[in-house]
Amino acid sequence: MKKIKTASGNTMLFRWSLREIWQGQLWPVVAALTLIVACVVALSALAIRVEKVMTAQGRTMMAADLVFRSANPAPQWLIEDAHTLGLTVSVQTRFQTMAFSDNDMQLVSVRSVETSYPLRGEFNLVGQGGKVSHSVLPGELWISARLFSLLQVGIGDRLAIGDAELTVAGSIAAQPELTFNPFRTMPSVFIHQSDLPKTGAIQLGSRVQHRIFFNGEESALNKLQRGHQLQPSERWISEDNQGRTADLIKKAKQYLSLTIVMVILMAAVTLVLTCQHYASSRTDTVAMLKSMGASKKWLRRWLLAQVSLMFAAALLFGSLLGLGLELLLRLPLQDILPAQLPGYGYLPFVAATLVALLIGLPALGIPLIRLLDTSAVAVLQAQAVAPSKKGWWLAGLPVLAFMLFYGGNALVWMVLGGLIMLFVLLAGSSYSLLSLLQKQRWGPAMTLALSRIRRSKKGSIMQLAALSGSLMLVTVIWLLRSDLLVDWQKSLPADAANVFALNIAPTQRLEYLQKLDANNIERSQAYAIIRGRVTQINGLNIKEVITQEKQNLNVLHREINFTWAEQLPVYNELLAGQWTATKGVSVEQSVAQDLGIEVGDSLSFSINSQSVSATVNSIRSVQWQSMKPNFYFIFTPDLIANLPATWLLSFRISEQQIPLLNQLGRDYPTVSLLDFRIVGEKIQHLLMQIVWSLTVLAGLGVVSGILLIFTLLRLSLTQRQREITLYRTLGASRKRISQTLWSEYGVMAIAAGFVAAVGAELVVFSLIKWGFKLTPSLHLGIWFVLPLLAALLVFASLISAIKGLLKPLK
Repeated sequence: MKKIKTASGNTMLFRWSLREIWQGQLWPVVAALTLIVACVVALSALAIRVEKVMTAQGRTMMAADLVFRSANPAPQWLIEDAHTLGLTVSVQTRFQTMAFSDNDMQLVSVRSVETSYPLRGEFNLVGQGGKVSHSVLPGELWISARLFSLLQVGIGDRLAIGDAELTVAGSIAAQPELTFNPFRTMPSVFIHQSDLPKTGAIQLGSRVQHRIFFNGEESALNKLQRGHQLQPSERWISEDNQGRTADLIKKAKQYLSLTIVMVILMAAVTLVLTCQHYASSRTDTVAMLKSMGASKKWLRRWLLAQVSLMFAAALLFGSLLGLGLELLLRLPLQDILPAQLPGYGYLPFVAATLVALLIGLPALGIPLIRLLDTSAVAVLQAQAVAPSKKGWWLAGLPVLAFMLFYGGNALVWMVLGGLIMLFVLLAGSSYSLLSLLQKQRWGPAMTLALSRIRRSKKGSIMQLAALSGSLMLVTVIWLLRSDLLVDWQKSLPADAANVFALNIAPTQRLEYLQKLDANNIERSQAYAIIRGRVTQINGLNIKEVITQEKQNLNVLHREINFTWAEQLPVYNELLAGQWTATKGVSVEQSVAQDLGIEVGDSLSFSINSQSVSATVNSIRSVQWQSMKPNFYFIFTPDLIANLPATWLLSFRISEQQIPLLNQLGRDYPTVSLLDFRIVGEKIQHLLMQIVWSLTVLAGLGVVSGILLIFTLLRLSLTQRQREITLYRTLGASRKRISQTLWSEYGVMAIAAGFVAAVGAELVVFSLIKWGFKLTPSLHLGIWFVLPLLAALLVFASLISAIKGLLKPLK
């Protein structure tokens, strides 16, 4: 009998809880939670897909998931460990040597590879009759297309690579591991690893680079790296630190993290206010139930049933809505994402569940625990309930989870700390602005609106903080996306140079430039190339000045390229000092930081066995990825202009001008032409993927934010129902109340819009300058767009709610 009563009681609790959700005040909480789950599922799923695509693209350009590079032969135990971990392995040896044909010779970059190379990426080798191969077999020799003309050979001819004579199997049509440094690029040839000993090119003291390529699970790759202590000549290469694409991918991943965090923050603000409203609206109900004999235990079960049903419904419908949103968001990306998209697994749903619980439990739990302490006497007279400390431990759950998940992400912590301070400042600034408005003379509606804001100071400040803070986060999401894309497109514009000409003799320089100009080819200025070393800083040996941890800098151990110029390149940004006409040298920013060089320091160089001294006149910022000639050190002409030099320039060739490029190669056989068109196309494709992906993600973030702001405004209007009913009872007309509402929310929207613009500028400035380390800029448009957007959201909220608020009294 007791079991029957218990079952009947549970059924009643279940039905009543359902009625509370769908007919009571819980539906705004369900809606807010559903929206949170949907946004997190959609954003997380798309972010995981996009991140995997970007990572795959970066790894394609490395030929593997992970690369180990060393100046010494690959340690056998490392290869054995990799096999034990289930990784696929391929070994490569690189060196430079002379290639000899019967007619000519040429310095080439030899890559001896295994048949399994590459583990990732496109490797197309075109042989006799156009037959395409994708791997190098023993005895084969594959050469760059321009070597056919430089060495005057054809397919089937014999070439000497060191001591080995190999038959030319064909040309290299496409290869991964494309380099972006024109000074380190020379024609490539591929041979099989088994033919390497035959060349006899690797001797004691030879400059050789050994690489091991690994493919496999991320956990196994990480374990392999942790198990090997790097020596001074060794380095791990991944998509996060390799070449031009590394910075692109790193910043894009940071943006994905920030977007998700900002949407979660907006959702948290909305949910907290929604839950507070629900708890305050149920005070009378709980008091009435207590007066009728309901125990605290029964009330706890009643509320717990509602919360459980609410979470279940929000997770179910939010997940389904999130999947639909993710599908819609992929539509604009169909043309640039691969046909077979990587999966996202269960992580988006786990993330959405955790976010909903970690935000929802404190947001609901704290006010509901306080609600249980409501006295039965509150049915007759409102009672002040002392805040309960029993539920405040719940607030530590999201903080602890945030610390565990984002503990090492300094950028996210920078944003979170800044936002917490800004939310307080935004609320205070908005309220102060409204207080100033109160001192002016206004009409009856505006005066009543401002008076109402002043009377409910705490509520008004919370609403202003939520509205201006949410507007600010929406703006930050969009402005960050815009600033990042502008920087990336500047770094590699669509019209960037795609060919470098090196080793131009002084006697050829004018004629070569005239030929380019006569054919209307857009080119850079020509620069002299003179090799040398930095030897002293302020009279002290450079290796004695540099700290121990920076002794492995490349600039200390090899000759680098110097040049001279009458003026600094216009595409280099002057950071400190000023260019002088004589006895000066300008230093690139990163080298100056690594070597501790400042303006005014005296530097000594060894150039062509001569000692040259110069005073640092300026420090420059250089965009190395701009496909323009750039240098670590630029001298004034009086110091090195008379030294022997070759010349370098870059220019852009279109598809229609390829015959001209080939003619230049024939007319000037000693000039090295480095064609970067394939590199540029690959990076432009990757950039397009990132641009569109971030645009769609930013769009979702903005839409999510706007929906949450709309929910906030609707919630605020719903809370006014009792107050408006009182005004109507005291004789206020529908018109006066309507005008007051429009005035109150209109002035709040405009004030919040302007204050949000200030906050957004500060956050974006900080993130761009110190987080992404780019040059910040001012966004004048948001000072007009944000107040207008806030006003439009208020308009939409009032239009949708005002009829219900002003319904006739019965």
